[in-house]
Amino acid sequence: MVSAPLSSEMPSPSHRAAILAALERLIDVIAQLRHPETGCPWDLAQTPTSLIPYVIEEAYEVVDAIQVGEKDAIAEELGDLLLQVVLQAQVASDKGDFDLGTVATGIADKLVRRHPHIFGDASGATPEEVSQNWDRIKAAEKGIPHNPNQLTPKLVKYSRTLPPLMAASKISVKAAKAGFEWDDIDGVWDKFHEELGEFRAALASEPRENQQAELGDLLFTLVNLARWYDLDPSEALQSTNRRFIQRFELVEAVAEKPLGDYAIDELEALWQKAKARLAQPES
Repeated sequence: MVSAPLSSEMPSPSHRAAILAALERLIDVIAQLRHPETGCPWDLAQTPTSLIPYVIEEAYEVVDAIQVGEKDAIAEELGDLLLQVVLQAQVASDKGDFDLGTVATGIADKLVRRHPHIFGDASGATPEEVSQNWDRIKAAEKGIPHNPNQLTPKLVKYSRTLPPLMAASKISVKAAKAGFEWDDIDGVWDKFHEELGEFRAALASEPRENQQAELGDLLFTLVNLARWYDLDPSEALQSTNRRFIQRFELVEAVAEKPLGDYAIDELEALWQKAKARLAQPES
């Protein structure tokens, strides 16, 4: 087991060697799992696309472990996420596309290029200056004009790469900072009631495509309300999911028959008891 250094300084040569040895072992293990003759049938069957759900799942499990704050769980979940990185690189290497060295070199070179205040002679005394340099260099790398006032490319990236609720929050914040904003909170509430009415009307008489669109508009307005009240909709929904599961677990624990055999008022009574029990302070 590789022990962590006691400070944020560069690791000692021996500790660095231990880290590299651990990474080499992981690379070797995955290469063996992907060996065409003696490898694991499951690992051999995987493709970059088939592994997408695992990448997403492991990333979320890392986030959950960080939020809980248990260092052993964080280390374990980071390992699971690292597995996905190395496995994707191995699958690509087996196809002759690229390997883990290409991945590591690419990100290291990118970090050096985009931190000229560290690896060059540019200024970057504040996080804002660093962010501006990053965006300018990124635009130059991609051969597109750098216009710090143009938000559309960022908004497109949010919508393509982030979970929908998180993307909506970021899009809302960026648009508001650019001036696309209500004058006061009353305007946001008016918009919410307007969208709620349009959603109900769509449910009553419009095709499913319109219903989906109106639901999206309503959810986006809720995201804007959360922003005005300085609330995080992703955290709020995650918290609600956890509370629901906790209450549901208690309901299942006390149920004397399958839940489907209960009347709705009986289920509601069980639910309220579970809710009250969880609300009691721990002794």
